[in-house]
Amino acid sequence: MNEFETRVGDELTTSDLSTLQINVGFKCNQACKHCHLECGPNRTEVMEWSTMERILDVANAVRPSLVDITGGVPEINPHFRKFVDALCAAGHTVQIRSNLTIMTEHGYEDLPEFLSERHVSIVGSMPCYLEENVAAQRGIGVYEKSVKAIQQLNEYGYGTDPKLVLNLVYNPGGAFLPPSQIELEQAYHRELKQHFGIEFTHLLTITNMPLGRFERELETKHEEATYLNLLKDAFNAQTIDGLMCRHQVSIGWDGTLYDCDFNLALGLAVDHGAPDRLSDFDVDKLMTRRIMTGEHYALYYRAHV
Repeated sequence: MNEFETRVGDELTTSDLSTLQINVGFKCNQACKHCHLECGPNRTEVMEWSTMERILDVANAVRPSLVDITGGVPEINPHFRKFVDALCAAGHTVQIRSNLTIMTEHGYEDLPEFLSERHVSIVGSMPCYLEENVAAQRGIGVYEKSVKAIQQLNEYGYGTDPKLVLNLVYNPGGAFLPPSQIELEQAYHRELKQHFGIEFTHLLTITNMPLGRFERELETKHEEATYLNLLKDAFNAQTIDGLMCRHQVSIGWDGTLYDCDFNLALGLAVDHGAPDRLSDFDVDKLMTRRIMTGEHYALYYRAHV
């Protein structure tokens, strides 16, 4: 048993398969400093339509409560709209994880209309309500584009219509933990409404995982050990039942199966006797599998409090 399993006192296993999380590629129109997958404009890993077709078959057999599409920025995949249409036509509830700025790029301006017509829920990255903090983490001009995208989404009912969920996501800009989610959500609502007339459904706070670009930034600043200890000290065993890897399978752009997006970043595929390829998808084995863990899992718990 590794350090994480020793602290928990048992092996971590799945509880159900209510979510299919699908990473459709690492290509993105941004290259954020905190990105654990190191996505960006020069990445070439993109899910092919043949893989999506197999996922459709799996989704129709499993009937998950949610199909969660992520990337990169998922909208940039050339088959994204066709995939969403097929999922919605089959009656699936679909959520996408968007960086929002893609909706201001040439050729993507009609995404708010496309998504609203299909009642696709959106989890949008907005790491702070202050422009300087967003610029430091995601680049100059990103804040303005994000605000514009949210305003466009509001025009189609996102954030005000209960059927059109728009959740924003905060993550820290450095080696520290997020503040109270409830208090920060109140601040986001107040500041974004006052300055831009923006509405949204809820704010989600996440903790940066020491992986990818964020890990290298910690190393450069000699903050890695301090940050790891900070996360370990904040370990919260009460989050175990709700940990997302216990309720999902994460499907990589090439059809490899993972327990979570962070294991995907590490190339740590499903194991312990469960199939690790989409072509071998076995619902019974995947619903009762032992989850692949390591030192990062002790940190992963804190990231999902």
